[in-house]
Amino acid sequence: MLNHYHLLIETHRRTSAPLSSGLNVSYATWFSRKHQRQGHLFQGRFKAVLVSADEYLTQVSRYIHLNPVKAKMAESPQNYAWSSYRFFAGEKDAPEWLEVSLLTHFSRQRKKAIQNYRDFVKGANADTLENSNDRSVGGCILGGTSFIDWVQVTLWVDKGNVKNIQQLKRLRLAIPPGKIVETVAAATDSSSDMIVVMGKKRNRPREMAIYLAQRFCTLSCAELGHFFGGISGAAISLCGKRFAAKMENNPAQQGVIDEIQSRMLDS
Repeated sequence: MLNHYHLLIETHRRTSAPLSSGLNVSYATWFSRKHQRQGHLFQGRFKAVLVSADEYLTQVSRYIHLNPVKAKMAESPQNYAWSSYRFFAGEKDAPEWLEVSLLTHFSRQRKKAIQNYRDFVKGANADTLENSNDRSVGGCILGGTSFIDWVQVTLWVDKGNVKNIQQLKRLRLAIPPGKIVETVAAATDSSSDMIVVMGKKRNRPREMAIYLAQRFCTLSCAELGHFFGGISGAAISLCGKRFAAKMENNPAQQGVIDEIQSRMLDS
């Protein structure tokens, strides 16, 4: 684009160098030496969003390819010189460094996959097309509940990774259980007292709050048990596991949790 660029990249887990090393630092060093210049080449740090391939890969690809059209810089994606769309649309053979395997999401047959992808892009209105990144949780994770769980296990557990990724570091900050309860109460039209105080069974807002508190608080299960009406730490753990199991076969419930997380982390 005129003042920024969009890249959809898959890295090798654990073994890859930070994206900044290849995207900004190495290129900036090469460019400055080549043109004998000094000072910063890029004005600010790039923004990286972890994307769930199963849920958003094709949508993000479509948004990137239609971005020049949305910005009135080209009439169609294939007419934009700096777009990779022509390679995905089968108009040119892709260079060795460009991966177009996301076409397999549209068909196992290459010709059909290409046509389906072209129809997928052509069928969207570039002017009104939503940027999927606007749905990202905490500005750095684009995906549902299970994907966020995966990020926690593979990245947040490794303190070194958190220190190197500023957006994950911001997201990793502890969220007070009171804020979680307030957010759940507002999203489910219930009261904070009904969530915190142990009462009747099948209290879904309470189950949601306990599940989220386990994920985003630094308190132990025993401490959370004290907060949620004086129940045991074992009861907190069991409640969280039961609710997580319920969500596996309930997409609507997962959607509610995703929305609550977005409110909670972006507020």
